[in-house]
Amino acid sequence: MDMKLELVAVPVSDVDRAKAFYTDQVGFNLDHDHKVNDEIRFIQLTPPGSACSITIGKGVTGATPGSVEGLQVVVDDADAARAHLVERGVEASEVQDFPWGRFVFFSDPDGNRWSVQQIVLPS
Repeated sequence: MDMKLELVAVPVSDVDRAKAFYTDQVGFNLDHDHKVNDEIRFIQLTPPGSACSITIGKGVTGATPGSVEGLQVVVDDADAARAHLVERGVEASEVQDFPWGRFVFFSDPDGNRWSVQQIVLPS
């Protein structure tokens, strides 16, 4: 039986600010922005090339804005990913090298924390 992770809720305090951050700065694709009613607005965003998306919005999750840690995307080149983020105004860490990969870290405006990993295979 296949089980595919397809959507992760990310709690935010200002939906439009978060939408702009993830689309205009980080570069995620905007898949949906649907206002069901005054209490529910569903926005789905997908990192380029990813099979898994995130959702932000109003009435999407009861989690505290900024409480998500450990969100991770994988890239081919951590240096290029960092340059992309910094050029778009994202405060991103320097590239850090670990035995399990090269990483860049950043947070969204609410403090939800992301890591960007370049997998490095042993030579």
